[in-house]
Formats: sequence, C-alpha cells, structure tokens
Amino acid sequence: MPSWQGRLTSIERYVLLRTLRSVVGALAIISAVIMLIDFVEISRDIGGRVDVSVFGLAGLMLMKSPSVILQLLPFVFLFGTLAAFVGLNRRSELVAMRAAGVSAWRFIFPAAGAALVVGVITITVLNPVASWLDGQYQARSNALLQTREGLAPETSVVWVRQGDGRNQVVVRAQERNAETSELLGVSMFIYTTGADGRRDFERRIEAESARLVPGAWELTNAREAAAGEQAVSYATLSIRSNLTPDKAFEGFAQPRSTPFWRLPSLISTIEAAGFSATQYRLRLQELLATPLMFAAMSILAAAFSLRLMRLGDMPFMVVSAIGLGFVFYFLSALMRALGESEVLPPSAAAWIPPLLVVLSAFTLLCYTEDG
Repeated sequence: MPSWQGRLTSIERYVLLRTLRSVVGALAIISAVIMLIDFVEISRDIGGRVDVSVFGLAGLMLMKSPSVILQLLPFVFLFGTLAAFVGLNRRSELVAMRAAGVSAWRFIFPAAGAALVVGVITITVLNPVASWLDGQYQARSNALLQTREGLAPETSVVWVRQGDGRNQVVVRAQERNAETSELLGVSMFIYTTGADGRRDFERRIEAESARLVPGAWELTNAREAAAGEQAVSYATLSIRSNLTPDKAFEGFAQPRSTPFWRLPSLISTIEAAGFSATQYRLRLQELLATPLMFAAMSILAAAFSLRLMRLGDMPFMVVSAIGLGFVFYFLSALMRALGESEVLPPSAAAWIPPLLVVLSAFTLLCYTEDG
C-alpha cells in the first residue's frame, strides 16, 4: 500500500500526468462523437421542422451535449486510464518501476485520487452548469417548435398542487391567463392528512377565477361543498397557500435536469406537496456516488493493464476491462430502474454499482500485485 506523505514522488507524478493526458484525450474523442450524434439528431428533429441556421443548430447542440457527456464520464476514465497504463506497459515502463521495487499501489492510487477530485468537481460545478444548459435547450427547442407556421399555442388544463403536514390541495383550472397568471374555471379539492398518513377528502370548491397572491388564493364567485353538507356560495373567498406566484406554475424539472445544489430543497418541496420524490432522491444519491465511480473505473482499468506484455494476453485483458465496464453500466441502469420503482431504496440503488466496481477492482489488483 502507498504511504501518503502529502507529496507525490517523481514516478507517481509521471504516471499521474500520463493518465490525465490520456483521460483528456478520451474525453475529447467521446465528446466529439456525442456532439456529432446530437447535431445530426437535432438537425433531423428540429431542423427538419423549423427553419434554423447551422449556427442555431450548433448552439442547440452545445446546450444539449454537456449533460450527455457527463453521463458518460465513467467511460472516459475507464478508456483514458486503460490507454495510459497499456502505453506504459508497452514501453516496459511499468516493468521497470516494479523491478525497482515500486508497488503498483503507489502509481495507481494517485490516478484514482485525481479521478475522485474530478468527480467532486463534476457534481458541484459541472453538473449545475450542464443542468442549466439542458434547461435552456428545452426552452429554446420548445419555443422554436411552437413558433412554427401553423402551430397554435398549446392550451391544456392547468394542475397545481400544494400541501403541508396537515392539508393537501389539488387545484384544477380550465385555462390560465399567461399575462396575469389568473386561473379560470377553477376546481379545488381539499384533503386532510390523518395521524396514520391517510388522506381523506374534506371539501370541494368551484370558482369562476382564482388569483395567487402571497400567502393565499383569492377566489371569485366561489361555491364550496363539504361531504354531507349543503353548498355555500361566496362572492370572494380566500384559501391559504404556501406557494409563491413565481413558483406555483413552474413544473418540476426532470431529475437529470435538476442541478445538484437544488436537489435537497426540491425534494422537500415535492414531498410537502404530496408527491413522491423517489426519482429525485435517487438522482441525488447517484451524484453523491459519482466520485467513487470515477475512482473505481480508474482502478479497474489500471488493474487490467498490469499483466506483462510478453505473456501475450494484453488484448484479451483490454477487451475484458471494456466489457466489464459495460456490464457495470447496464447494472447501473438496472439498479436505477429498481430504485425508481421503489423495489430498492434510492441509496442502495445508487451505491451498489460503484461499490461493486471498487470491490472487483481491488480483488483483481490484489491478485495481480500480491497473489
């Protein structure tokens, strides 16, 4: 095992720099492929329906691609580290290092540590930027499609939900005035939450219009009916609300389009409104596990690259490393599906794949180095 002294030796720095260089090269190649695919897809999907210039399509591509690239960063570290260590092995540099008494742990762990640091930067800095760009892409593409000739603005029923620990209110409106945010043809369904968590219907309110002001819904020409009681009419009626006018009609962003820093507060908001936040909890746990996944992929790639070139099995080892990486990727997708369906807790679904990668990498590394 390496002894951490706060400073890297010359060999460790050399291997680390070679690894980072290969990772950057792998990132450039994968990013170029993703952007090319996205450009073709956007050109066919949006460019074929709306008159958009090449520069406009390129701008949409630059908004969409970062979020996809971040999803494939584990493969960037797998391919980059694999290329770096295979190159060192081919030039017999690894043989020379190990002949000099340098343990494989000493030059593998700095690369894994760098991957861990990049993982932290990814979830705290790059993820919010990519999420914001993805939101801009969704807004821009929707605006382009809705301004297409002959396409009328979308009109649909408006649904709003609010709640706290005691009451849940579901608001349905036939339409919404986009300028004043006033709802027309409003129906309110009010439920109370018992001590056992069960929600019971309390009353229903029909109103000609509703306007959200800070702290309350202001209803006009309302009619209230409770179960088993006679309906009561009001010229105006005020219903308490914990929503704000600027957030009430903002739909919840998709989990993968939600920045890391916003996830905890969004989870609280969703659960307070009576919705299930399982997908958002799963996304938060996946982001927290990202640094471990990056480091694990680096260790796994390095462990598969230590076999001596003269033994002739290096191509098989490289293919095995890539194949195992894809196996863990599909395992992550399976765990995500189990987590979203609440078969597994979100924390277990998010952390099982990187932990399995770590255990597999350490097992192979121990066998190769010490076995």
